[in-house]
Amino acid sequence: MTRNLTVNLTVKKLSLFVITIFTLCLTLSLSPKQEPHSSIQRVRTIVLDAGHGGHDYGARGRQSNEKDVALSVALKLGKKLEDEIPGVRVIFTRKTDVFIPLYERPAVANNNKADLFISIHCNSADSDRRVKNKKGRYVTTTVKNPSVRGTETFVCGFNRLGSQDVAIRENASILLEENYKENYGGFDPKDPSSMIVFQLMKNQYRRESIKLASNMQDEYVKSSRGNRGVQELSLAVLATAGMPSVLTEIGFISSPDEEDYMLSSNGQNEIVTNLFNAIKSYKTAVER
Repeated sequence: MTRNLTVNLTVKKLSLFVITIFTLCLTLSLSPKQEPHSSIQRVRTIVLDAGHGGHDYGARGRQSNEKDVALSVALKLGKKLEDEIPGVRVIFTRKTDVFIPLYERPAVANNNKADLFISIHCNSADSDRRVKNKKGRYVTTTVKNPSVRGTETFVCGFNRLGSQDVAIRENASILLEENYKENYGGFDPKDPSSMIVFQLMKNQYRRESIKLASNMQDEYVKSSRGNRGVQELSLAVLATAGMPSVLTEIGFISSPDEEDYMLSSNGQNEIVTNLFNAIKSYKTAVER
Protein backbone atom coordinates (compact mmCIF):
# COMPACT_ATOMS: atom_id res chain seq x y z
CA MET A 1 0.00 0.00 0.00
CA THR A 2 2.76 2.43 1.01
CA ARG A 3 4.78 1.49 -2.06
CA ASN A 4 1.81 2.11 -4.36
CA LEU A 5 1.21 5.48 -2.71
CA THR A 6 4.86 6.44 -3.21
CA VAL A 7 4.72 5.40 -6.86
CA ASN A 8 1.54 7.40 -7.42
CA LEU A 9 3.05 10.50 -5.84
CA THR A 10 6.19 10.11 -7.96
CA VAL A 11 4.11 9.79 -11.12
CA LYS A 12 2.11 12.88 -10.20
CA LYS A 13 5.28 14.88 -9.57
CA LEU A 14 6.75 13.78 -12.88
CA SER A 15 3.51 14.65 -14.66
CA LEU A 16 3.47 18.12 -13.12
CA PHE A 17 7.13 18.56 -14.08
CA VAL A 18 6.47 17.52 -17.67
CA ILE A 19 3.42 19.81 -17.92
CA THR A 20 5.40 22.73 -16.49
CA ILE A 21 8.29 22.21 -18.93
CA PHE A 22 5.87 21.83 -21.86
CA THR A 23 4.01 25.02 -20.95
CA LEU A 24 7.25 26.94 -20.48
CA CYS A 25 8.66 25.76 -23.82
CA LEU A 26 5.40 26.58 -25.63
CA THR A 27 5.25 30.05 -24.09
CA LEU A 28 8.88 30.78 -24.92
CA SER A 29 8.42 29.56 -28.49
CA LEU A 30 5.53 31.99 -28.93
CA SER A 31 7.17 34.93 -27.15
CA PRO A 32 8.47 38.02 -28.97
CA LYS A 33 12.03 37.76 -30.24
CA GLN A 34 12.85 41.14 -28.69
CA GLU A 35 14.31 41.15 -25.19
CA PRO A 36 11.92 43.05 -22.88
CA HIS A 37 12.96 46.33 -21.31
CA SER A 38 13.89 46.01 -17.65
CA SER A 39 11.32 48.70 -16.91
CA ILE A 40 9.34 51.36 -18.73
CA GLN A 41 11.38 54.52 -18.19
CA ARG A 42 10.92 56.57 -21.31
CA VAL A 43 8.90 57.06 -24.47
CA ARG A 44 11.14 57.93 -27.39
CA THR A 45 9.93 55.74 -30.26
CA ILE A 46 6.27 55.25 -31.10
CA VAL A 47 4.99 52.95 -33.83
CA LEU A 48 1.61 53.90 -35.29
CA ASP A 49 -0.28 51.18 -37.12
CA ALA A 50 -3.13 52.17 -39.44
CA GLY A 51 -5.38 49.12 -39.48
CA HIS A 52 -5.97 47.04 -42.63
CA GLY A 53 -4.91 48.44 -46.04
CA GLY A 54 -4.64 47.43 -49.69
CA HIS A 55 -7.05 44.62 -50.56
CA ASP A 56 -8.03 44.41 -46.87
CA TYR A 57 -10.70 47.11 -46.61
CA GLY A 58 -11.60 46.45 -42.99
CA ALA A 59 -15.05 47.53 -41.90
CA ARG A 60 -17.14 49.34 -44.51
CA GLY A 61 -19.43 52.27 -43.96
CA ARG A 62 -21.94 53.86 -46.30
CA GLN A 63 -19.34 56.12 -47.88
CA SER A 64 -15.92 55.03 -46.63
CA ASN A 65 -13.66 52.14 -45.69
CA GLU A 66 -11.93 51.57 -42.37
CA LYS A 67 -8.49 51.32 -43.99
CA ASP A 68 -8.69 54.89 -45.33
CA VAL A 69 -10.03 56.53 -42.17
CA ALA A 70 -7.46 54.75 -40.00
CA LEU A 71 -4.60 55.84 -42.28
CA SER A 72 -5.70 59.46 -42.32
CA VAL A 73 -5.90 59.61 -38.52
CA ALA A 74 -2.57 57.79 -38.07
CA LEU A 75 -0.71 60.17 -40.39
CA LYS A 76 -2.16 63.25 -38.67
CA LEU A 77 -1.36 61.86 -35.23
CA GLY A 78 2.20 61.06 -36.23
CA LYS A 79 2.78 64.58 -37.51
CA LYS A 80 1.38 66.13 -34.33
CA LEU A 81 3.58 63.93 -32.14
CA GLU A 82 6.72 64.81 -34.09
CA ASP A 83 5.87 68.53 -34.21
CA GLU A 84 4.88 68.97 -30.58
CA ILE A 85 6.92 66.48 -28.54
CA PRO A 86 10.67 67.02 -29.04
CA GLY A 87 12.78 63.89 -29.16
CA VAL A 88 9.98 61.53 -30.11
CA ARG A 89 10.47 59.41 -33.22
CA VAL A 90 7.36 58.16 -35.01
CA ILE A 91 7.41 55.09 -37.23
CA PHE A 92 4.44 54.02 -39.36
CA THR A 93 3.68 50.43 -40.28
CA ARG A 94 2.22 51.89 -43.46
CA LYS A 95 1.96 55.40 -44.90
CA THR A 96 0.06 54.45 -48.05
CA ASP A 97 -2.78 52.14 -49.06
CA VAL A 98 -0.85 48.87 -48.90
CA PHE A 99 -1.54 45.52 -47.24
CA ILE A 100 0.72 44.62 -44.32
CA PRO A 101 0.36 41.14 -42.76
CA LEU A 102 -0.67 41.28 -39.12
CA TYR A 103 2.46 39.55 -37.84
CA GLU A 104 4.69 42.12 -39.57
CA ARG A 105 3.06 45.08 -37.83
CA PRO A 106 4.25 44.42 -34.25
CA ALA A 107 7.53 43.18 -35.74
CA VAL A 108 8.15 46.76 -36.97
CA ALA A 109 7.85 47.91 -33.35
CA ASN A 110 10.04 45.10 -32.03
CA ASN A 111 12.77 45.62 -34.62
CA ASN A 112 12.91 49.35 -33.87
CA LYS A 113 12.86 48.82 -30.09
CA ALA A 114 9.75 50.97 -29.87
CA ASP A 115 8.39 52.15 -26.54
CA LEU A 116 4.74 52.16 -27.65
CA PHE A 117 2.73 50.36 -30.33
CA ILE A 118 -0.66 51.86 -31.23
CA SER A 119 -3.02 50.31 -33.77
CA ILE A 120 -5.82 52.55 -35.04
CA HIS A 121 -9.12 51.08 -36.25
CA CYS A 122 -12.80 51.84 -36.88
CA ASN A 123 -15.46 49.65 -35.32
CA SER A 124 -18.57 48.16 -36.92
CA ALA A 125 -21.74 46.72 -35.41
CA ASP A 126 -22.54 43.89 -37.80
CA SER A 127 -24.74 40.85 -37.33
CA ASP A 128 -25.64 37.91 -39.55
CA ARG A 129 -29.34 37.34 -40.27
CA ARG A 130 -31.22 34.82 -42.35
CA VAL A 131 -33.63 36.52 -44.72
CA LYS A 132 -35.68 35.50 -47.74
CA ASN A 133 -34.33 36.48 -51.13
CA LYS A 134 -36.43 37.27 -54.22
CA LYS A 135 -36.71 33.57 -54.98
CA GLY A 136 -38.15 32.86 -51.55
CA ARG A 137 -35.02 31.10 -50.32
CA TYR A 138 -33.39 31.86 -47.00
CA VAL A 139 -29.89 33.29 -47.23
CA THR A 140 -27.48 34.70 -44.65
CA THR A 141 -26.77 38.40 -44.97
CA THR A 142 -24.78 40.89 -42.92
CA VAL A 143 -26.87 43.66 -41.38
CA LYS A 144 -25.38 46.79 -39.83
CA ASN A 145 -26.78 48.28 -36.64
CA PRO A 146 -26.57 52.07 -37.10
CA SER A 147 -27.59 52.79 -33.51
CA VAL A 148 -24.39 51.41 -31.94
CA ARG A 149 -21.88 54.17 -31.25
CA GLY A 150 -18.86 54.95 -29.12
CA THR A 151 -15.17 54.30 -28.66
CA GLU A 152 -13.28 51.44 -27.06
CA THR A 153 -9.64 50.49 -26.67
CA PHE A 154 -8.25 46.96 -26.45
CA VAL A 155 -5.18 45.46 -24.84
CA CYS A 156 -3.95 41.95 -25.49
CA GLY A 157 -5.44 39.55 -22.99
CA PHE A 158 -7.85 36.72 -22.37
CA ASN A 159 -11.14 36.77 -24.20
CA ARG A 160 -14.39 36.74 -22.35
CA LEU A 161 -17.36 34.77 -23.62
CA GLY A 162 -19.53 36.95 -25.82
CA SER A 163 -16.64 39.26 -26.75
CA GLN A 164 -14.99 37.11 -29.40
CA ASP A 165 -16.80 38.64 -32.36
CA VAL A 166 -14.53 41.72 -32.42
CA ALA A 167 -11.39 39.62 -32.06
CA ILE A 168 -12.43 37.26 -34.86
CA ARG A 169 -13.34 40.18 -37.15
CA GLU A 170 -10.00 41.93 -36.60
CA ASN A 171 -8.01 38.67 -36.84
CA ALA A 172 -9.81 37.76 -40.08
CA SER A 173 -7.18 39.77 -41.95
CA ILE A 174 -4.92 36.77 -41.44
CA LEU A 175 -6.89 34.91 -44.09
CA LEU A 176 -5.71 37.42 -46.70
CA GLU A 177 -2.06 36.52 -46.09
CA GLU A 178 -0.19 33.81 -47.92
CA ASN A 179 0.83 30.89 -45.70
CA TYR A 180 -1.12 32.32 -42.78
CA LYS A 181 -1.15 28.94 -41.01
CA GLU A 182 2.65 28.83 -41.03
CA ASN A 183 2.95 32.46 -39.94
CA TYR A 184 0.67 31.94 -36.94
CA GLY A 185 1.45 28.37 -35.93
CA GLY A 186 -1.74 26.92 -37.35
CA PHE A 187 -4.01 29.57 -35.84
CA ASP A 188 -7.43 29.71 -37.51
CA PRO A 189 -9.18 33.09 -36.96
CA LYS A 190 -12.52 31.46 -37.77
CA ASP A 191 -12.21 29.02 -34.87
CA PRO A 192 -12.74 30.57 -31.41
CA SER A 193 -10.96 27.61 -29.79
CA SER A 194 -7.76 28.68 -31.53
CA MET A 195 -7.71 31.80 -29.37
CA ILE A 196 -5.76 29.79 -26.78
CA VAL A 197 -2.66 30.29 -28.92
CA PHE A 198 -2.83 34.02 -28.50
CA GLN A 199 -3.82 33.76 -24.84
CA LEU A 200 -0.46 32.08 -24.23
CA MET A 201 1.24 35.06 -25.90
CA LYS A 202 -0.37 37.56 -23.55
CA ASN A 203 1.42 40.89 -23.55
CA GLN A 204 3.86 41.11 -20.64
CA TYR A 205 3.29 44.84 -20.60
CA ARG A 206 -0.38 44.45 -19.75
CA ARG A 207 -0.37 46.93 -16.89
CA GLU A 208 1.21 49.73 -18.93
CA SER A 209 -1.02 48.92 -21.89
CA ILE A 210 -4.10 49.32 -19.70
CA LYS A 211 -2.83 52.68 -18.45
CA LEU A 212 -2.40 53.98 -22.00
CA ALA A 213 -5.77 52.56 -23.06
CA SER A 214 -7.47 54.17 -20.05
CA ASN A 215 -5.90 57.52 -20.95
CA MET A 216 -7.33 57.23 -24.44
CA GLN A 217 -10.83 56.46 -23.20
CA ASP A 218 -10.65 59.36 -20.72
CA GLU A 219 -9.73 61.72 -23.54
CA TYR A 220 -12.57 60.47 -25.75
CA VAL A 221 -14.98 61.18 -22.89
CA LYS A 222 -13.70 64.76 -22.64
CA SER A 223 -14.87 65.20 -26.23
CA SER A 224 -18.31 63.81 -25.32
CA ARG A 225 -17.68 60.57 -27.19
CA GLY A 226 -19.38 57.37 -26.09
CA ASN A 227 -17.20 55.31 -23.76
CA ARG A 228 -17.33 51.53 -24.23
CA GLY A 229 -14.32 51.13 -21.97
CA VAL A 230 -11.01 49.29 -21.97
CA GLN A 231 -11.20 45.61 -22.83
CA GLU A 232 -8.85 42.65 -23.12
CA LEU A 233 -8.96 40.51 -26.27
CA SER A 234 -6.60 38.05 -27.92
CA LEU A 235 -5.80 40.19 -30.96
CA ALA A 236 -3.11 38.97 -33.33
CA VAL A 237 -1.80 42.46 -34.05
CA LEU A 238 -0.95 42.95 -30.35
CA ALA A 239 0.06 39.43 -29.38
CA THR A 240 3.80 39.64 -30.13
CA ALA A 241 4.45 43.31 -29.37
CA GLY A 242 7.32 43.58 -26.89
CA MET A 243 6.18 46.87 -25.41
CA PRO A 244 2.95 48.51 -24.14
CA SER A 245 0.50 48.19 -27.02
CA VAL A 246 -3.14 49.01 -27.67
CA LEU A 247 -5.72 48.82 -30.43
CA THR A 248 -8.11 51.74 -30.32
CA GLU A 249 -11.47 51.79 -32.10
CA ILE A 250 -12.08 55.48 -32.82
CA GLY A 251 -15.78 55.08 -33.65
CA PHE A 252 -18.39 52.97 -35.42
CA ILE A 253 -18.19 53.29 -39.18
CA SER A 254 -21.54 51.46 -39.29
CA SER A 255 -23.15 54.50 -37.63
CA PRO A 256 -23.91 57.23 -40.20
CA ASP A 257 -23.37 59.96 -37.60
CA GLU A 258 -20.05 58.58 -36.42
CA GLU A 259 -18.91 57.90 -39.97
CA ASP A 260 -19.60 61.54 -40.90
CA TYR A 261 -17.72 62.61 -37.78
CA MET A 262 -14.69 60.44 -38.56
CA LEU A 263 -14.60 61.69 -42.15
CA SER A 264 -14.83 65.39 -41.22
CA SER A 265 -11.75 67.53 -40.61
CA ASN A 266 -13.06 68.62 -37.21
CA GLY A 267 -13.80 65.05 -36.20
CA GLN A 268 -10.40 63.74 -37.21
CA ASN A 269 -8.62 66.65 -35.56
CA GLU A 270 -10.52 65.99 -32.35
CA ILE A 271 -9.67 62.26 -32.43
CA VAL A 272 -6.02 63.07 -33.11
CA THR A 273 -6.00 65.50 -30.17
CA ASN A 274 -7.58 62.87 -27.92
CA LEU A 275 -4.91 60.31 -28.82
CA PHE A 276 -2.11 62.86 -28.63
CA ASN A 277 -3.13 63.98 -25.13
CA ALA A 278 -3.42 60.37 -23.97
CA ILE A 279 0.07 59.54 -25.22
CA LYS A 280 1.53 62.73 -23.77
CA SER A 281 -0.04 62.04 -20.35
CA TYR A 282 1.29 58.49 -20.41
CA LYS A 283 4.78 59.71 -21.38
CA THR A 284 4.78 62.30 -18.61
CA ALA A 285 3.77 59.73 -16.01
CA VAL A 286 6.39 57.22 -17.16
CA GLU A 287 9.25 59.74 -17.17
CA ARG A 288 8.29 61.47 -13.94
